[in-house]
Amino acid sequence: MFDDLDVRALSRRPGAKWSRVEPDVLPAWIAETDFPPAPAVRAALARCVDNDLGYPSWDGRSVPNPLRDAFAERMRERHGWVLDAAHVREFTDINQGLQAVLHVATRPGDGVVVHTPAYPPFLETIASMGRRLHPVPYTPDGDTWTFDADRLDRELRERPARVLLLVNPHNPTGRALRREELRTLAGLALRHGLLVVADEIHSDLVHAPHRHLPFASLSAEVAARTVTLASATKAFNVPGLRCAVAHVGAAGVREALAHPTHLYGEPNTFGVAATLAAWRDGDAWLAELRTVLARNAALVGEELPPGVRHRTPQATFLAWLDCRELDLDTDPQTFFLKEARVLLHDGRTFGAEGEGFVRLNFGTSEGILREILHRIRNALT
Repeated sequence: MFDDLDVRALSRRPGAKWSRVEPDVLPAWIAETDFPPAPAVRAALARCVDNDLGYPSWDGRSVPNPLRDAFAERMRERHGWVLDAAHVREFTDINQGLQAVLHVATRPGDGVVVHTPAYPPFLETIASMGRRLHPVPYTPDGDTWTFDADRLDRELRERPARVLLLVNPHNPTGRALRREELRTLAGLALRHGLLVVADEIHSDLVHAPHRHLPFASLSAEVAARTVTLASATKAFNVPGLRCAVAHVGAAGVREALAHPTHLYGEPNTFGVAATLAAWRDGDAWLAELRTVLARNAALVGEELPPGVRHRTPQATFLAWLDCRELDLDTDPQTFFLKEARVLLHDGRTFGAEGEGFVRLNFGTSEGILREILHRIRNALT
C-alpha cells in the first residue's frame, strides 16, 4: 500500500507539494507525505458526501464537538494522560491555535522562547504579531541534537519572556524529547512564569525505541500553565481538511478564548469526520505507516553522499541535512533543484541556524525515495 505510488499520478495532484514543481522535478519539501489517507478516513469522508452536508449536530457550545471526547480518549489510551475534555477546543489548524493563544495571552514586545531552527510559519507568526523571538538553539550532540538549559535559565533572568513555544517532536530536527528534558523545561517554565504552548502535531510519528510524552502530563501544576496543540493532519496526511484541537489547561487563556464565541471559527464537517475516523479506527494503518517511515529514515542515512551530514530523526518523516561542508557555488536548495532536479526545503526559512541546511521529506515510497537520493548523490559526483 505505502510503496505503490506512481510519480505520474502524483504529479497530477493539485495540492502545493506536486503542483509547484516542473514535471521533471521530484518534490521533497513541504511537510506532507505522498500516501493516500487511511481507509477509515476515506470511508468517513465518503459517508459525509453521501449522507449529509448540512449543519452539524454539534455547535461547540450547548452541544460539544465530538473531537473533545475523542482527543481525551486518545490521550488516555496512548499516553496515560487523563484530561478534562471540557478544556479542549477546536481550531482550523495549529497555526491558528498558536496565533489565538498569543493574541489573548501576550502583548507586542513579549518574548516567545522557541527552539531553533524552527517551523517557518511559527517564526512568521512571532514576527508579524510583534512578539520578540527568544531563540534556544539545538546543537549537535553525537548522533542527535541537544540544547543548553542552563544558558536559557540565565537568559530568562536577564531578559524575561512570556511564552515557551515547545515543538515536540521537533520540526525540523526530528528530536523527541526525553522525560528528563521535559522536566527541565517544566522547571524553567514554573521558575520564570512562562505559559507553555506545546505543539505536539507529530506525536503519532515517533520512531521506536523513542516515545512521546505529552508535556501537560508531567503534573497538574504543569498542565495548569500549558496549552497543548494537536491534530491528525500530519500522521494521517489530511492537512487540507484544516482541523486541530487544543487542550487549554491554563484557566485564564481558556476563559479569554471562550468569548466571543465565533471569532476563531471552527473546523468543518469533513475535518471533524476525518479526525474522528483517524483517531478511533486508523491505528492499524498508522502502525504500518510508522514501519515504512522508520525504514525510510534508515535509508536516508545509508544513501546520503559523503559531505552531507545527517542525524537520524527520532520522529517525523523529515530529515535535516547539513550541507555546510559541501563546496557549492550557491545555497543547497538551489543547487539540488538545479543539479539533481529535487526540490528540498530551504533551511534558511527555519531561521539563522538553518543556513547551509535543507530539509528532506522522506514520506514517500521506497522507489521514489531511492530516486531522490540517487539524484542527490549524482549531483555531487
